[in-house]
Amino acid sequence: MPKRRDILAIVLIVLPWTLLITVWHQSAIAPLLAIRKDDGVEGKREAGGQAQDSREYCASDKDIVEVVRTEYVYTRPPPWSDVLATIHVITPTYSRPVQKAELTRLANTFLHVPNLHWILVEDAQRRTPLVTRLLRETGLNYTHLNVETPKNYKLRGDTRDPRIPRGTMQRNLALRWLRETFNANSSQAGIVYFADDDNSYSLELFEEMRSTRKVSVWPVAFVGGLRYESPKVNAAGKVYGWKTVFDPHRPFAIDMAGFAINLRLILFKPQAYFKLRGVKGGYQESSLLRELVTLSDLEPKAANCTKILVWHTRTEKPVLVNEGKKGFTDPNVEI
Repeated sequence: MPKRRDILAIVLIVLPWTLLITVWHQSAIAPLLAIRKDDGVEGKREAGGQAQDSREYCASDKDIVEVVRTEYVYTRPPPWSDVLATIHVITPTYSRPVQKAELTRLANTFLHVPNLHWILVEDAQRRTPLVTRLLRETGLNYTHLNVETPKNYKLRGDTRDPRIPRGTMQRNLALRWLRETFNANSSQAGIVYFADDDNSYSLELFEEMRSTRKVSVWPVAFVGGLRYESPKVNAAGKVYGWKTVFDPHRPFAIDMAGFAINLRLILFKPQAYFKLRGVKGGYQESSLLRELVTLSDLEPKAANCTKILVWHTRTEKPVLVNEGKKGFTDPNVEI
């Protein structure tokens, strides 16, 4: 039989640990109990004083999870700001198997950009239901236009033929819409950017262009047979030429995705459009920019044109040989 001295020793050892564990356990569950208690009180008020059954525990747990989850919920698109300049993104598009996929990917990028206005222009006789529905469902601020390119300007033969000014009439219609919609003397700040639907864009790019005073420029990847094409920038931060192989002596040897224009410049120079006739392949960008600025006016962005923020990726053309002439799958299913 243990001696009293041994029993006292055991009690003195166990008692402090028991008290410590009890205090720790109460401090850990106290916040949860408080939340459940508050929920129970509100539940009683709503139910007219009825007793809470076992479902109260589940409801309280759900509320706790939802409170934590709200910290990670963001609105898309972001709330409109009266301080930021509006970015007017002009995108020409045309019907093809990958059109919806391209526009969906592009819309998912735009949903993260504050103060973005998407001007989507279809190369079609009328606005199509597919694009109409897609735009409506995005929740973006948009304008939906259409103009069909005449047959003599449409692509024929090799899809890489640079002489065909694809998207030119659509971009020009968007420029005309901007001039008819906004007053040149308006104080509203805006930036105009031509974003084709087959490119990939970093969110950083849109914040870079937002401070454009006249025309800002940056590199574009996967164009001209190179890893990237870029403006040449000197130590003073001025553009003095072009890092490209294809016709580097063009006035503005730059890809359509490689520049942005201040809206006021577009409004104050109504004669500036992309030319349809008498323009060699690769000169479409120059036909517009030479009406707006000179080389010395260009503002290099993307860390003095050392960072790649846009890629001319192009979606691979899908192989649909098993569809046959009549079509194997249901043509009414929108892809």
